[in-house]
Amino acid sequence: MQLFYRRYGMPGHQPVVILHGLFGVSDNWVSFARRLSMEEYDVWVVDQRNHGQSGHSSTFNYLALTDDLFDFLDEHGIEDPIVIGHSMGGKVAMRFALENPHLVEKLLVVDITLKSYGPRDNHKAIIAAMRAVDFSRVQTRQDVEDQIKPLIREARIRQFIMKNLRRTEDNQFGWQLNIEGIEPNLDQMFDGIDTINKYEKQVLFIRGGASDYILTSDYDQIRYNFPMAEIVTIEGASHWVHVEAAEKFYTLALGFVTGSPDWLLNDPGVVVE
Repeated sequence: MQLFYRRYGMPGHQPVVILHGLFGVSDNWVSFARRLSMEEYDVWVVDQRNHGQSGHSSTFNYLALTDDLFDFLDEHGIEDPIVIGHSMGGKVAMRFALENPHLVEKLLVVDITLKSYGPRDNHKAIIAAMRAVDFSRVQTRQDVEDQIKPLIREARIRQFIMKNLRRTEDNQFGWQLNIEGIEPNLDQMFDGIDTINKYEKQVLFIRGGASDYILTSDYDQIRYNFPMAEIVTIEGASHWVHVEAAEKFYTLALGFVTGSPDWLLNDPGVVVE
């Protein structure tokens, strides 16, 4: 699978590979990647299959996504990367590190854990809203937002989904996301990772305090598979913790990546578990 990517920084520096979540695109991480690259890191931000400008496929599961990451690193000669993944991307990163611990220098997982989540109605609602758009009545991006607004009330979620808009060859609007490849396989995106494998290098989990994706009841499993894991909560942030608490998230991530952690211990809104 040919994956589109954005690269920031200089060859020869420590590589960092960033994986977005379900319905996301590499563009979601551009500001973070550019900023991190200024610290002398070679940052690669990938569009995963069926997302963004990457290839489309009817095969869409964690085995395929993990294989895509392996092939991407091999194709570009990326050695010992620090891998950062949010949500679906975090699960890909965890699985890859557990299967190939010798290929990953460090792992940063954003608001996801190894467990099975079961179907989530909000993801199905997003697909329904995207399918409901009548592009024959669309001339501007605002027209699209007006159509999905009754189905997706939260402005933050609408803007996230709007990142998937593109111009077609005939200069009309359409979705870049491969809905036909994702929708039939959506339930597989909630599968868990069940393995006795361990990744015994440094791992940081950053969770949103207002999110239910990582619960305190998940900590034992996290620390079994990732014995060196640190778990940090940014209070008040939702599942999109890297967007809603961008500055705190960047400070935590930079400290972890550089090996000189600044856990914001003086900030009551950041809790180290």
